[in-house]
Amino acid sequence: MTVQRAAFAGLAILGLAACSTTTPAPDAMPVTVTFALTANGKPARCGEPLGPLGTGGTMATLHDARFYVQDIALIDGAGRAVPLTLAQNDWQTASVALLDFEDGSGGCAGGTRATNATVTGSVPAGRYAGLSFTVGVPPALNHTSTEKAAPPLDIAAMGWSWQAGRKFMKLEVDPNGGVAKPDGAKARTWYVHLGSTGCTGNPADGESVSCTRSNRLPVTVAAFDPVSQAVALDLSALFDGSALGRDRGGAVGCMSGPTDPECAPVFRQLGLSLESGLPVTPGTSSSFAVVAKPVAKP
Repeated sequence: MTVQRAAFAGLAILGLAACSTTTPAPDAMPVTVTFALTANGKPARCGEPLGPLGTGGTMATLHDARFYVQDIALIDGAGRAVPLTLAQNDWQTASVALLDFEDGSGGCAGGTRATNATVTGSVPAGRYAGLSFTVGVPPALNHTSTEKAAPPLDIAAMGWSWQAGRKFMKLEVDPNGGVAKPDGAKARTWYVHLGSTGCTGNPADGESVSCTRSNRLPVTVAAFDPVSQAVALDLSALFDGSALGRDRGGAVGCMSGPTDPECAPVFRQLGLSLESGLPVTPGTSSSFAVVAKPVAKP
């Protein structure tokens, strides 16, 4: 599988259609952006072995894999981001979408059977070269009750304990042999939970919430063709530098804690500063890559 790492510089890919010079307002052009979850160049699925992963070459199975994206846009030939007008359904609102790669089977038992790997919407007809998006939930929607929110923000499993926020990314694997903890005990699952931290304010009391580390991850793909390509979250890249068979303290794995030793390599691979919660180089993440769009199963 040929991959290109985000961000990219180089050959532009033509968009889906050219706009008519005789039309005063450009027609809307439907767009479907496909995402994927991969490990070692292969699709990562529940119930199938993953690996080797991380510094120890650990074999594992998938436990959960979901993340929210916001600010989805196509990039035109002049480098301008043209926002995607999102179709509203159970997987996306006008401003945020949920990608869900777990199907509740195998090691993902307890999850949901339904999956979603696409973001759908429209842009003005024209020529487009690339794609940009942010892993996260807009601040105005983040700190709200999952019980009262509309889909896809109503998923209790994506709730985040920090002032009723959301996990922007929930990525969990079960290493073969478990995870050795500092006290000698073993845990089953190694977690990556990305979300805003250092938050103050109680939304239940009508207070506004502010967070010292937003931990939203912008990703830019300078060359992207939505017809033939997909954006993959690559577990091999995400876990590069992580020892999945052990934990040195704090939450097992990385739950965005700024002092958690397991978070340093994870945040490095994501492209976020663990100290500030800001992107190290905006738009660049080693954990996302462009791949050929998966062939639909018959």
